[in-house]
Amino acid sequence: MEIGDVREVTTGDCSDLYYVDTGMYETGGYGSVYIVDDERPAIVDTGIGTNYERILEALEEVGIASEDLEVIAVTHIHLDHAGGAGFLAEACPNADVYVHPIGTDHLADPSRLVAGTKAAVGDQWQYYVEPKPVPEERLVEIEDGDAIDLGDHELRVHETPGHAPHQVIFEDPANDAVFTADAAGIWVPEREEIRETSPPSNFHLERCLEDVETLKAIDPDVLCYAHFGPRYVGDDAESALEAYATVLDEWVGDVETKREELENDDAVVDHFASRSDLGDAWGEHKAGAEAAMNVRGVLGYLDHRD
Repeated sequence: MEIGDVREVTTGDCSDLYYVDTGMYETGGYGSVYIVDDERPAIVDTGIGTNYERILEALEEVGIASEDLEVIAVTHIHLDHAGGAGFLAEACPNADVYVHPIGTDHLADPSRLVAGTKAAVGDQWQYYVEPKPVPEERLVEIEDGDAIDLGDHELRVHETPGHAPHQVIFEDPANDAVFTADAAGIWVPEREEIRETSPPSNFHLERCLEDVETLKAIDPDVLCYAHFGPRYVGDDAESALEAYATVLDEWVGDVETKREELENDDAVVDHFASRSDLGDAWGEHKAGAEAAMNVRGVLGYLDHRD
């Protein structure tokens, strides 16, 4: 799959579902946005805003005119998921943006969100674009237990605050699928590996593990990862999700151990950033930057825990 490509999701019993590789951070196989082609067409997440035109082109390829899009469902307001919301709202005048209540003010005025993102992602900011505000009258608040009716499909809202307090996942019962946001980790399809995501400043291990339990209770056949792509788990959902819980727990333990050894947080960040093994999947720069960001998130969690 190349950057900009659109694929139909035929995993499991999925229908009316597509995804596009947005080329996030100029990296293929890292950022996906999903399209649900229903009576009320929807997209799930919006990318970082850079190259948002790829999402519009994907809609056109699926057969959805920009004026026919009705739902922009944002899993959380980190800019790799919500950075394109304002651009897409402008281009799709009949679409409302659905987001957790904590996120509405930040999408209406992204200034604090931009400042926080710059602090979190470091030199990766070069790949971003300043987000456009979403008009307040186009923002719809969603909370745990809500459902966004699309027609044959609906997006049931489950709060998953471990990664960020404004994060939700969307369950699509008709497809027996869940749009996992960052609650189930990062899926690297060419390796068939699950990897950690633990960015600053709200990462919280115990809540993340509770989010895994939320996903287990839904017991979906298909996990639709924002990073990256759909994954069929079928009857093995519990074991697949437990594997992520193990990855996350071990990751935090590794960072904590290295901090005790080196006694210098910058050295801890450099240690893991220089040893990332994902260069072949994402390129050396993105792999190192991702590791550095995730280490900083764990270090912040350890500070607050202790």
